Order: sequence, then structure tokens, then C-alpha cells
Amino acid sequence: MALNTTLLGELKNEANSTRKMLERVPADKFDWHPHQKSMKLGRLAKHIAELNLWIERILNSDEFDFASASFNSNFPESTEAVLQIFDERIAEATTALERATDDDLNKIWTVRRGEQVMFQMPKKAALRSFAYNHIYHHRGQLSVYLRLLDIPIPGMYGPSADERW
Repeated sequence: MALNTTLLGELKNEANSTRKMLERVPADKFDWHPHQKSMKLGRLAKHIAELNLWIERILNSDEFDFASASFNSNFPESTEAVLQIFDERIAEATTALERATDDDLNKIWTVRRGEQVMFQMPKKAALRSFAYNHIYHHRGQLSVYLRLLDIPIPGMYGPSADERW
């Protein structure tokens, strides 16, 4: 079985869980955060919605340089806007993964800041570490935010305390 098949299956399965979580984020609470050092809820939701862009970036380039990168700091105005970003990034990630061969996935991807190389690893490992695990980390963080706001948490890998299957 081609590597991209496994990665696509996981992407699609986890995207459903992530979308369920993002659907619960109330726009009227976008400025809320549990601690001064924590991201605001709206920023966290947007970050999660955008993270799938790393899949396309990893697959369509051999390196990423933080020194020359620019990031979109626009803030979404609604939950629907966050979901639109998420859906667009999932579509782009899916297309990039569908096109990826095993040879592509075994190529080395480099992350740098100017001349400083931060790390190098095969693209298949970068997808797991820099994209997938990054999303799961922040999705878990979002579940805590929602719990603190007393918003029901959807089941991810089985029922949640708020949702019985």
C-alpha cells in the first residue's frame, strides 16, 4: 500500500473530528482565553483551521524558512469563517497528499530560520510531526477551552462525557 493512502485515511478521519470541535467554537467568545499566556479562543480556532496548510507546504517544497515567511494575522469574524478556512485547507492538503508518491514522501524537508537549520527530516515524518501531531495538540487544547466555557465536547474516538453514542 502506498504511504499516501495511509496518510490520507488518517487526514480524513481526523478532519471530521477536528471540524466537529471547531463547529462548537462560539464567535461571541473569540476574545476569551483561560490565562494571560494562552491564545485567545478565536486565534486558537483559526490556528487549528489553518494548520493543514503545512501538509501542502511540506509536500510542495523542500524547505521552509521562517526568516522570509509571512503569516496571515487576520482574525476571523465568525465560526463560519473559521470553518471555511478549515475546509479550504483540508481540500488543499487532500489534493497534495493524493499526488504524493512514496519517493516524494521519503525526500528530506528542511526547516530553517535564515542560515540556521532548525531541523531536517523525511517529509513523511514532517507530516506526522509538524502537521498532524501539531493539529492534535491544539485540538486537545481547544477541548479544554470548550470545557472551561461549559460547551459540550464532541466524541473523538468514542463517546465524550457530553455526547453518548
